[in-house]
Amino acid sequence: MDIVCLDLEGVLVPEIWIAFSAATGIPEFRRTTRDEPDYDKLMHYRLDLLDKHGFGLKEIQDVISGMRPLIGADEFLDELRARTQVLILSDTFDQFSRPLMKKLNWPAIFCNSLTVDGNHVTGYKMRCPQSKLTTVRALQSCGFQTIAAGDSYNDLAMIRASRAGFLFRSTPEIKAANPDIPAFETYDDFLSAILAKLGD
Repeated sequence: MDIVCLDLEGVLVPEIWIAFSAATGIPEFRRTTRDEPDYDKLMHYRLDLLDKHGFGLKEIQDVISGMRPLIGADEFLDELRARTQVLILSDTFDQFSRPLMKKLNWPAIFCNSLTVDGNHVTGYKMRCPQSKLTTVRALQSCGFQTIAAGDSYNDLAMIRASRAGFLFRSTPEIKAANPDIPAFETYDDFLSAILAKLGD
């Protein structure tokens, strides 16, 4: 049985930290997993920035509440879910994801969690080590054949571990370094590629 594992930010919704950067006017928040392969390093960078500028969970959630899925993402996801099982694997956090899942008609998502003291974000907890790759391998151990897609460095391991994998709206640098992974820019082409692999 096939299951499609999708990244969230950059694939179905805008990048949360880029939106937060735009809302606060602080360009340093724009750094994402498209730029930094080391997720732990990236998160400590973000936490230090939040402390430096006096922002907490509420300020981030206020920005998220005004975000919408990328144009065409909800239709793409609805069509895909009508054809096969879909699981969103994201390195975002429970405290961020809920309003976005509502706008996508409540797909299943596995993500991480923040540790918070009042409004102060004190740290984060990964659901498991190498969460995307570990989840894909666990699904495979249960008899699923995985098809995976994402846009960032932290998606490459699950893409390469899957029966089929794709990049969607990735960076020129990531695409150039991984020329063997098919890359797409439109939801129509992306959906067609996934559907062509179902049942192979």
